[in-house]
Amino acid sequence: MAVYKGMNIGTAKPTARQRRTVPFHMVDLLDPDEPFTVADFQERAVKTIDGLLAGHRTPLIVGGTGLYIRALIDGLNIPGPAPKPELRARLEKVALEKGRSYLHGRLAQVDPITAAKLHPNDVKRVIRALEVYEQARAPMSQIIEQTRPSAPRYPDAILFGLTMDRESLYRRIEERVDEQIRAGLVEEVAGLLARGCDPNLPAIQGLGYKEIAGHLRGLCDLETAVRELKRNSRRFAKRQYTWFRADARIDWINVDNLSPSEAADILEAKLRKAGIVGQEVGQPV
Repeated sequence: MAVYKGMNIGTAKPTARQRRTVPFHMVDLLDPDEPFTVADFQERAVKTIDGLLAGHRTPLIVGGTGLYIRALIDGLNIPGPAPKPELRARLEKVALEKGRSYLHGRLAQVDPITAAKLHPNDVKRVIRALEVYEQARAPMSQIIEQTRPSAPRYPDAILFGLTMDRESLYRRIEERVDEQIRAGLVEEVAGLLARGCDPNLPAIQGLGYKEIAGHLRGLCDLETAVRELKRNSRRFAKRQYTWFRADARIDWINVDNLSPSEAADILEAKLRKAGIVGQEVGQPV
């Protein structure tokens, strides 16, 4: 979501000061009404990373969403036909009229493997999987398996995961949401809607924007929207953890009671031990 201009608070985008200190990439590329798929992300990010590597720089990939990280590091082939707006609109209408669980149930009938990996509330990805099936007449899971790359794009990438006590994590999530509200998240979303951004755009359906947009459209009061945002953020964190725990390459670091600088020191020590820090030619981290 950081690729979208004007979406700063809800994405925890690096500040202007931070971006003057350290070069950030893949930020502020598009307006919120412009489409941006996993395939688009993969193509642009690979060009950026390869350019940095060619210039003897070590890129740090910070995320995020498991599918995007996998598509980037492992070179995941994006399955199925291109998005079809008419079909997507029809499926969105079905979700609205019959409910998200109904739509998820339809996916479970034609592609139980993909359905098992998606929460019914993850409407965007449920719709994409159904979109692939209806156009290709084959389950997305089958297409992924048939097109899976034989080797990772960046086989020497070093992966780290930060973890902490679950209750501590949930408390920090709730504190982060409260801070976003104080920082002006409501006003940020209101500005996007005032610019004509459709609430159904994928960008506005992102975590934080969807809940606040619902409040601004009169669907709920602010207290309810904040409560839903905290709940949805906890659920997202749980899904992230489940996804990444399945990747045996990740070196997990418990950051309970550590400051950001202390956690950075641990990461730097591990990179020095691996011979990455100080090398002339980098590799993705």
